[in-house]
Amino acid sequence: MSQAPNLGESPIAPASVLPSYLQADNLGPWGNYLQQVDRVIPYLGNLARWAETLKRPKRILIVDVPIHMDDGTVAHFEGYRVQHNVSRGPGKGGVRFHQDVTLSEVMALSAWMSVKNAAVNVPYGGAKGGIRVDPKKLSHGELERMTRRYTSEIGIIIGPNKDIPAPDVNTNEQIMAWMMDTYSMNTGSTATGVVTGKPVDLGGSLGRREATGRGVFTVGVEAARHIGLDISTARLAVQGFGNVGGIAGKLFAEAGARVIAVQDHGGTIYREAGLDVPALLAHVARTGSVAGFAGAEVIANDQFWDVDCDILIPAALEQQITAANAGRIKARMIIEGANGPTTPAADDILASRNVLVVPDVIANAGGVTVSYFEWVQDFSSFFWDEEEINARLVKIMKTAFAGIWQVAQENKVSLRTATFIVACQRILHTRELRGLYP
Repeated sequence: MSQAPNLGESPIAPASVLPSYLQADNLGPWGNYLQQVDRVIPYLGNLARWAETLKRPKRILIVDVPIHMDDGTVAHFEGYRVQHNVSRGPGKGGVRFHQDVTLSEVMALSAWMSVKNAAVNVPYGGAKGGIRVDPKKLSHGELERMTRRYTSEIGIIIGPNKDIPAPDVNTNEQIMAWMMDTYSMNTGSTATGVVTGKPVDLGGSLGRREATGRGVFTVGVEAARHIGLDISTARLAVQGFGNVGGIAGKLFAEAGARVIAVQDHGGTIYREAGLDVPALLAHVARTGSVAGFAGAEVIANDQFWDVDCDILIPAALEQQITAANAGRIKARMIIEGANGPTTPAADDILASRNVLVVPDVIANAGGVTVSYFEWVQDFSSFFWDEEEINARLVKIMKTAFAGIWQVAQENKVSLRTATFIVACQRILHTRELRGLYP
């Protein structure tokens, strides 16, 4: 990778002052994002004077979510909604329910949404939300009450033209239906556009559930073509086998690739001849994990990183590929289905070993792209068929990837840095055009 160009007199943003609500010695995922921004600043030219904008979320809301539990007690959960940047349009980003959710994580996820939306050039800013809870420990009724209370608490900053939540880890169409209904009841009219990823009968879009995995597959095929990797003979290892990893694995298998290893919260399975992906998807839908799948060898979770494969798809949680395991990965290409699965230190190791990383901020942008289609359809009350949805998605993803690949080649930088160059220039140019008010 070449050194950053000498920008001479170009104005560079002053050093960041760490917000008081973060710990300097434990920045978590937000620290990874800040390192990614620092790497792109030398390529921003005169827009670098606005770069500090990227390092400061516009708005952070932390809420208490109290609910009546089934046993008569009252439980309190901590909820977040972060709007990182809304210069290009309403905030857009998912809501996750997970016991390890932190403010640093939600901040980073919201920032990556800003970059992702700008990278594929949809008119959104970046936002993200979450509740610090293990939803598996809640009954159906408790889950609904928590979702509705959280929606009411963040209702002051969300809306079809302000901030549009969507599904993420441990949330789904039903959660979005409850959120949409709660917001609508509080505002006095049905507002289908307040969330995306809804059931089709409530204004959801065909193809939305498969969109993120389809996007991973689409840019993966494009990237493979550039490095001369034949998909029809490729071997895949996939971490996470839900709507992202599972759909991507299915599409790659249909294109002739062999999915030889899969890891999720239930364990890791392996079969050199290739796993039966449709059967595995059915097993996961029935049991909740890959554990117990017949016809596969069980291997230790840590051995997943040693699997000899051509393509690795991390599609679970962030910070999975680190300096500790990046040197063991044998894949020629990594396609990031999850948000933030690779740390900056791991990125450097992978680059030194000529492993191509297709970053999350373009690889998994299929979901938000079809969310944009859903939002547009809700406003017009005119809905497209699934064939048209998929065709529009593939066109946008291919166009975006082609532009990013070109920027990477011209600047001799990684695809991640190239994506940040494209996206941050768009975000900061809009910031500059709009100016500061008052």
